[in-house]
Amino acid sequence: MPSISTKDRYLTVLNVFFTDSREKQDRLLKEMRSIVDTAAYPGWISSTVHSGQDQAGTLNFIQWRSSEDLQARYAGEKFKHRTVPLFSELSTSMMLLQNEVVHTQSRRSGSEVIDISPDRDDYTVFEFYGVPQSGQADLVEALGPSRNWLLDVPGYRAHIVLRGVGARGFDGAFVISYSQWDSKEAYDAFRNQPEAEQPEARRKTQARIDSLATDYQSNTLRVVHTRSAGQ
Repeated sequence: MPSISTKDRYLTVLNVFFTDSREKQDRLLKEMRSIVDTAAYPGWISSTVHSGQDQAGTLNFIQWRSSEDLQARYAGEKFKHRTVPLFSELSTSMMLLQNEVVHTQSRRSGSEVIDISPDRDDYTVFEFYGVPQSGQADLVEALGPSRNWLLDVPGYRAHIVLRGVGARGFDGAFVISYSQWDSKEAYDAFRNQPEAEQPEARRKTQARIDSLATDYQSNTLRVVHTRSAGQ
């Protein structure tokens, strides 16, 4: 079971795909599982594959030892001439997002480590925010430490904030929020709560996020497969 922490200092890559049918989503998942199950790349730590819920698509949450290890993977002939063309054919959009884990928060008392695994029943939410480079640090603060009020929200479990350090498929700075919830019902109740009923801390934080973000993409997900080096 991969564990996510700010202390590990891994390069964390989120490969995010959207597509236009569940059939193509299933094909993406099949190809991802095949890659994960045979992975033996130098510096590869773990991969965790997610299946899109609200929208057809996938997400692969990958940990690497370093950027140099990732670039060696990208330089491989199979990656360039088979993997990328196939995934491009199946997807309507594709982002390969390189990140640093900069904040974690968990309802589990005293824990700064977030586990991700198909053995858990998390309802997972991926949120991508484009932001001017000058506002990236402020957006990290708004999505991370400023949202400690989430600990009081029914159904909230944990979240991870990732600072973008590079990408294929997106130009510019970005920040990602990856959160875990008890269920779709719990998350929908939070997402759809009328603004007038929201606590002041939430309204203030959201206003700050809205003032900084220039792009927004999201999906809800379920973890369906994972594997780590040595398995």
